[in-house]
Amino acid sequence: MATYEELVKANALIKTTDVKGKEYAEVPQRVKAFRSLYPGGSISTEILSLTDGICVMKATCADEDGRILGTGTAYEKEGSSYINKTSYIENCETSAVGRALGFAGFGIDTSIASAEEIMNAQYQQSLDSIDGKRGKLKNLLMKTNSDVVLFLEWCSREFKREIKAVDELNEFELDRAMAQVKRKEKKQ
Repeated sequence: MATYEELVKANALIKTTDVKGKEYAEVPQRVKAFRSLYPGGSISTEILSLTDGICVMKATCADEDGRILGTGTAYEKEGSSYINKTSYIENCETSAVGRALGFAGFGIDTSIASAEEIMNAQYQQSLDSIDGKRGKLKNLLMKTNSDVVLFLEWCSREFKREIKAVDELNEFELDRAMAQVKRKEKKQ
């Protein structure tokens, strides 16, 4: 088993990625550090669940003698991000490996979470905010008894593309559309 000093030396090899002012280790960097310290060690993964487009994966990293150094789990939903449209199982595996290596002490100077996990979480939060805005706009349209067909025609003219549903509006368009409906509401 490696000493603490050897682990510190291996971690010095890790290049980090800045995510909103905080440094995070990417999974390939953690793997590189692990391999520098345990060239004969192992990283194994196991799908714990794969149902209805949801994957739960477990990863285990062990030294050359098979002693477990760390385990990690991850959860990914098919279609929940751009990469998860086609590769949610692979993305889940990578996240689980990153967490297992993090719990083994690789790349954890600032966080167990990897850069990839943090960026994915931020992406999901941005989707949530867009969905929230869409819901608010739909509620406002109902509250103001707006003619949705006329509203979507206005959106199509305003944004210079055919829009058939509120769900097609991007965040910028949602903000503009919401302001338009609120102006209309004040006039009534």
